Amino acid sequence: MAAVVLVGCTGDSDDGFRPGSVDLADPYAPGSGNGGYDVEHYRLKVRYDPAEDRLTGVAVVTATATQNLSRFNLDLTGLQADKVTVDGDPAEHRQDDGELIVTPSRKLKNLGRFTVEVGYAGVPQAVTDGVLGGSGFHHTDDGAIALGQPHSAATWFPVNDHPSDKATYDIEVTVPQGLAALSNGVPGERTTADGWTTWRWAERSPMASYLTTLVIGDYRLNVATHDGKPMVTAVPAAVPATGPQARTLSRTGEIADFLAGLFGPYPFESYGGVAVADPRIGYALETQSRPVYGPGFFRSGQPNYTVVVHEVAHQWFGNSVALNRWSDIWLNEGFASYAEWLWTEHDGGPSAQRTFEQQYEWTNWSQPALDPGLDQMFSTAVYRRGPVVVHALRRTVGDEVFFQILRTWTSERRDRTATTQDFIALAERISGRQLGSFFDAWLSGTTPPPLP
Repeated sequence: MAAVVLVGCTGDSDDGFRPGSVDLADPYAPGSGNGGYDVEHYRLKVRYDPAEDRLTGVAVVTATATQNLSRFNLDLTGLQADKVTVDGDPAEHRQDDGELIVTPSRKLKNLGRFTVEVGYAGVPQAVTDGVLGGSGFHHTDDGAIALGQPHSAATWFPVNDHPSDKATYDIEVTVPQGLAALSNGVPGERTTADGWTTWRWAERSPMASYLTTLVIGDYRLNVATHDGKPMVTAVPAAVPATGPQARTLSRTGEIADFLAGLFGPYPFESYGGVAVADPRIGYALETQSRPVYGPGFFRSGQPNYTVVVHEVAHQWFGNSVALNRWSDIWLNEGFASYAEWLWTEHDGGPSAQRTFEQQYEWTNWSQPALDPGLDQMFSTAVYRRGPVVVHALRRTVGDEVFFQILRTWTSERRDRTATTQDFIALAERISGRQLGSFFDAWLSGTTPPPLP
């Protein structure tokens, strides 16, 4: 599990204990993430009443201090914490600008394990990040959708909201009887009492916080088994049972198997996907083990398999192997977009080489794929130039070495975080070639590199 880097701490004390940093100083997600500790596990118990648009919750966060801590922060936006304990003892707490600031009654020693319990409530809110669009918790006509990148989790539970701190999850959601409450991981026991149903989910593989999701509403579920693992897909009950959403999601297992043949074994203990109808969700997101697809992808009335390919490919590239910093987002999107090229060729469309030649001609070489800047992190500089870089590497090292690089990457880095430099080092080790100048030119150069 990735340790959280300590940056920008203030308030050093003579006894060696000091506050954890307020954020991780990531310019792509300002204010998100906190230093001084590493989360191991979140246990969430949430109750949501759509009629009142009110959420109440208890979050139990198990973590390890990565320094001597006098206090620490969790990210929590729009909801109010009313009770906080640390290792069972009441802790002082206050909230300021999306931060829950916790001062335990006893200081926390470096490498010591501790447990924080937070009781909280309120009317959850969406946030506008100016990049992907609306993120966070959206109240809908029949429930809610919690989703977004680079941040959204802090709008429904207290969290260390940065992908460098992955953790496992137990998620328990109680909603009015008759509504579904869908989240990440393996489904657990579902119980109903007094007009309320509690849904349980467990994600045992470490997950970045932005990959969590919560979808509540009137959904038609399809629960099955694929390759010995649960497969849960869902579409709004208001759309046809044989419509493009259901037809598209029905091929999730087939698509995952195709990608596993290229990238190595599927990295999680469950499969699935959720199609939503709310037009505010203008994107699809690779929420771990259960991607969410906005309605725009089915506007044509026809199935859309490439978006499933993209989001399922992220289960390897971006989810299992997560980013340590957002500036390396091409490692997520470049490989997921390249997976679309491979599927299209497999499904009888243009070859990956032909697509590469077209995209090479259309690439704006003035915009880098590596560290594209906050305003460009979801731009063609990442989604088009990224896969061009991937195919250029394939052409440079050859198919056998290329796919060995990919499978080794997903194996050696499974459940961890990584950087572009980590990928370059691996590619050089397996290929036996110096590739620094190659990646410089293809990722960040301002003129078209020669075709390999």
